[in-house]
Amino acid sequence: MTATDTTRAVAPEHGTLAKAADENFPVAPFFLPRAWRTDLMAVYGFARLVDDIGDGDLAPGGADARLLGVPEDRADDRLLMLDAFEEDLRRVFDASDGPPRHPLLRGLVPTVRRRALTPEPFLGLIAANRQDQLVARYETYDDLLAYCELSANPVGRLVLAVTGTSTPERIRRSDEICTALQIVEHLQDVAEDLGRDRIYLPAEDMKRFHVQETDLAAPTANASVRALIAYESGRARDLLNEGAPLVGSVHGRLRLLLAGFVAGGRAALRAIAAADHDVLPGPPKAGKVHLLREAGVVLRGEG
Repeated sequence: MTATDTTRAVAPEHGTLAKAADENFPVAPFFLPRAWRTDLMAVYGFARLVDDIGDGDLAPGGADARLLGVPEDRADDRLLMLDAFEEDLRRVFDASDGPPRHPLLRGLVPTVRRRALTPEPFLGLIAANRQDQLVARYETYDDLLAYCELSANPVGRLVLAVTGTSTPERIRRSDEICTALQIVEHLQDVAEDLGRDRIYLPAEDMKRFHVQETDLAAPTANASVRALIAYESGRARDLLNEGAPLVGSVHGRLRLLLAGFVAGGRAALRAIAAADHDVLPGPPKAGKVHLLREAGVVLRGEG
């Protein structure tokens, strides 16, 4: 076993948490109070790991499976891994069966206690990844929104809970932003998702724009695919705009964080538009300058 393999076996959480730098939005930026950063990274670690289990993107070596008590020869069984992960999550909220086995879940325990978090948002994220193993196509936009209710909205609700700012109106606005960010991610990752035999573009919209699944496997997008991506981008932009008043409803550093979420989505949509809505060669990405510019617009309430 090499030194690298040993590190993965002892501390698999390090690679998971390092992925925060690649997200479309800031996870726990430096300007937040240290206690918030600690708790937001604990929440992110959970969300990132459950997505990695659902996508089959765990680090090689089987360390995560061993930690969750899954036999190494069944580490590729994603539903089994998700079941084991949910069982370990329950130890975060009920220690009668001992502490969580996985270090990322052990790290979540102080956050849950400090912020009085409930299991529901975490269970929603697990349910979304179970759904990914069973549902590969979405017939309608409403079907996709229902999926986002599980896969994305819990994250925003957890941010509000961690920062002690939850209200029904803020949760509603947060849900709109999070759903938009999830749709944007799907638009960026059309080719990658198709490689996993998943399509998050509603089938009814594909029919409307005369897009076949084979069109999504092409090296570049044809006119029909570009029109479809532009249409779905407009929907995501509308959701971001509807959710943006959330930013103005809070103050101080949290306002900066939430502006970063909205700005990340808008900057990604601008990058998609700049690529003429051709997302098939790879996900269009926005640079930091564009992200900062969008954040300024959000903070000024200009769009």
